Parts: sequence; C-alpha cells; structure tokens
Amino acid sequence: MLYCTIPNKLVRESAYLTLERACSALKHMISLTPRQFRLSDFDFHLPPELIAQTPAPERSASRLLDGRDTAVDRIFKDLPQLLQAGDLLVFNDTQVVPARLFGEKPSGGQLELLVERVLPLAMGEPPHQVVAHMKVSKKPAAGSVLRMFNRSGSSVAFEATLLGRWPDADGPLFRFSFSDDPLALMRTHGHVPLPPYIERDKHSMSADDVARYQTVFAKHPGAAAAPTAALHFDAPLLAALQAMGVEQASVTLHVGAGTFSPVKTENIAEHRMHSEWYSIPAATLQAIADCKTRGGRVLAVGTTTVRTLESWARSGLAEGDTDIFITPGFQFQVVDVLITNFHLPKSTLLMLVAAFTGYERMQALYAHAVKQGYRFFSYGDAMLLSRRE
Repeated sequence: MLYCTIPNKLVRESAYLTLERACSALKHMISLTPRQFRLSDFDFHLPPELIAQTPAPERSASRLLDGRDTAVDRIFKDLPQLLQAGDLLVFNDTQVVPARLFGEKPSGGQLELLVERVLPLAMGEPPHQVVAHMKVSKKPAAGSVLRMFNRSGSSVAFEATLLGRWPDADGPLFRFSFSDDPLALMRTHGHVPLPPYIERDKHSMSADDVARYQTVFAKHPGAAAAPTAALHFDAPLLAALQAMGVEQASVTLHVGAGTFSPVKTENIAEHRMHSEWYSIPAATLQAIADCKTRGGRVLAVGTTTVRTLESWARSGLAEGDTDIFITPGFQFQVVDVLITNFHLPKSTLLMLVAAFTGYERMQALYAHAVKQGYRFFSYGDAMLLSRRE
C-alpha cells in the first residue's frame, strides 16, 4: 500500500532498497547486543551416577571428548595426535595439601577446618597463621583455642587459636594461629580435601585418593583442591608430547575450596568470585611470547590455568590475587585451546567453558556427554575445546 503514493517506478525501487538496507542494519545491531545470561541458563540434568567417585584405573585412559569441531569420542592418551609441534601446553603446578582438619571447641563441640591458604609472617602478628573455612554448629568467639585431632582422631595433636574473620570483620573465612608450622601440621594430621560430592568417610581416605588427587608434576604446596584437568597426564604421555615438539610450561594458582561454592544469584553479574593466589614465572611468559611469534597455539590445561593467564593479560601482574569471573562475552587474550573436565550445573566453571567455546556449543557438547555416559568433575573425563570468538 505504501508504494501507490510513489508514482515513479525507479523511486519505488530506490525506497524499497533503502528500507531493506535499514532493516538489515537494524538486525545486525540487534545481533551485536550481548545476551544477558541468567543462572538458570547453566542448568542441566546430570544423573548422579555420572559424578565420578573414583579415578580411572590409568590416568591417561580417561575418555576425551574432542569438541573442537563436531563431537568426537576419544581416549585421553590420543592427545598427541590432536596437537602439533610448536604448540605450548601450560599446566598449573600447584600441590594439594592435606588441608582438611578435625577438632573440637573448648565446649567439646565438634568442628572441621578446611585451610584455604597459609599467610606470610607479619611483624607484630601471631605466628603460623592460616585462613580457613570452618564447619561447626555454632561459631566460637574470637580468642577461642580449638583442640585439633591427629589423623586417626584418637588424640589432640595441636591447637588453633581463632583470631577473627577474614579478609575483614564480615568476611566468609576465618583466621587462625596454629601452635606450629601449618604445612608440617597438615602433612602429619590433615586429610586429603576431596570435593564434597566424592563420598568418603572422613577417616577412611584410601592410598589411591592420596596419590590420584594430585598431579604428577605438583610442585608448590598450597592448594585445597586439585587442578583436575591435569590429573589425566602421566609420565609416558608427557614424554610423548615433548618428543613430538609440543612445549610445556607452568603457572601456579593455589586452588581454593571456593571453586566448589555455588552461585546463589539468578543474575550472575551479582556473583562475587573467591580470591586465589597465582604466580607466573618469567620463563613461562617468554614461552608464551615465543609460541605466539611462531604461530603456535597456547593450550591451557584446566580452568585454573585459564584464569591465571587471562588475569595476567588484564592486569599485567605476573603474581598476586585474582577473583576474575569469566562468563560469556569475555574477551580472551592468551588461551587458544582448553583442556578441561566436565563441570557441574550452575557452576562458575561451566560459565567459563561457555565463554570459551560458545554457549550453544557448550550445551550441545554437554548433552552429548550426558547421553554417552561421560564421567563428571574431579575424577571424571576430559574435553578438548577451541576458542570461539
């Protein structure tokens, strides 16, 4: 009906083309508007039996979902076939400490501590300080002296004085002063801090857990949780990758128990990430620069390595604390390929994966993993992903 008011055919065609271009431009503008993701966007049905309770008999015998293009089911030891000379693998070389400790209040009430980090000695402060989560029916008052048990729970082994909350008066964690060196006490009396979804009696950790909830290249003590994607690597696989010209470098990020903290707000922008300490050696920074120069790919082994490298890219700091929260729309600057485990619904780790490989692709890959019976989370299987802009 509009065109009957424009008598000239040429004018009608010109007006139509102008309108068509305007509509096309409008659609393009709409497509560039970032989607506002909600917590419910990262929910999916995960059968409980898919949460791995034990590791695979052999580290590199875990399954590997190659999700770089179409989903391809592989075995982790196939990894050398999927990489190429000149690529750079970056690992997190943190070492898990036996950070779970059990004890009692002066009243006799039972409690559990999960040490998050050991604090450096500060002038004028009590020695042997740690920051920890505390699980107890009623929180003791500052100044309380807790009696901490030995590993078997049969006797009191040391004391822990509660100094207050951390990092401030309203902080979610607690600051303690131990009666001796914290790392030595944890090595002697602590328990492997397996995640809450791995079911174990608190005094019956197996020797297999002690050995397998640790990477083969763990070097720097301080983590309350393992960098689980790296658990799939064993010495023969590392040697095979090195022989074919895939370079290897490391960073350190002491994984905190906050990695298991649920997101409680439907608006994910309101979620506040826990803070973790990281360090990147100068040799690793040089290896990354050399890799980029020769056109190789930087492969991050695990989400903790991603968070470390991208924190450095944003801040320029090779060492410090990071609370970086990676969600869809994040602009990656360093990592080209990601090796990661399968994560739980509504987790910040799943959001990072969606940011890296694309939300729709993440959904399709996870649907495939559930259908094919892949094993999830710390003791589970792995996935190989390419970055999608």
